[in-house]
Amino acid sequence: MIHSPTAGPALDNRQGIRLMVLAMACFIVNDTLVKFVSQSLPAGQLIFLRGLMATALVLAFMRATGAVVRPRQLAGGWVAVRAGLDALATLTYLVSLFNLPIANATAINMATPLFITLLAVLWLRHRVGPRQSLAIAAGFAGVLLVIQPSADGFNAFAWLCLGATVLNALRDLVTLRIARDVPSIGITLATAVAVTLLAGGVSLLQGWAELTLRQLGLLAAAAVFLASGYQLIIRATRCGDLSVVAPFRYSGLLMAVLLGWAVWGDVPNALAWAGIALVLGAGLYLLRNEGR
Repeated sequence: MIHSPTAGPALDNRQGIRLMVLAMACFIVNDTLVKFVSQSLPAGQLIFLRGLMATALVLAFMRATGAVVRPRQLAGGWVAVRAGLDALATLTYLVSLFNLPIANATAINMATPLFITLLAVLWLRHRVGPRQSLAIAAGFAGVLLVIQPSADGFNAFAWLCLGATVLNALRDLVTLRIARDVPSIGITLATAVAVTLLAGGVSLLQGWAELTLRQLGLLAAAAVFLASGYQLIIRATRCGDLSVVAPFRYSGLLMAVLLGWAVWGDVPNALAWAGIALVLGAGLYLLRNEGR
């Protein structure tokens, strides 16, 4: 049998796409579970408990795979900066998620590629052409349509979610500064610990509520989906052409809309749908253009 020379890359791309879609499904299920539990638990306590479970899962994975991480690699430098940014982004995003429809929060968070491009221009002196500039402007217009700011309906949580998106973009740019000899699992561990410590501090201020076995089980399931999502997305980005695989991260937005409708009956209004379309279009264009 004669194989096409493009068969290998094509198979890798299909595998990468499947892994990316699965990763986004895991993240959205995690978001749905923690949002559901947030109706009966304080945010700080919830994030702290999930952080403890996620940290335990990462340590178990390291033990099972024999991964070795030197503590000094994680305690300072860009790893610590990234972990701090990720902890702040996680806390602000989840607090906003607990108070917004999941589709709206996900749509705002999907604007991360727009902010990465903008920050690359401002920080790294990256040059963009007129089409990229137009895509960035259209994407930001889409975000405003999702947020829908108005004098009589100011939604602080929507703007908080936008702040989390900026922090996510900063985190991704800082990741480029981390030395290549630092294992990915070590970076994940540093992030999990930072999120847990920050949430623990917040929980001391908020106080704790009585925890039921059902709530604990839902948080444990959320931690499993979160850890699985991280592993799947790492495998997806290392499998195939990133310009082909990365756009499928937007499959998570469709899942968020469906779960938001199924669990809470939330359906975006016409302006939000228009904003979601702009964010999707701009993000897909920038991802494909960056790949080329």
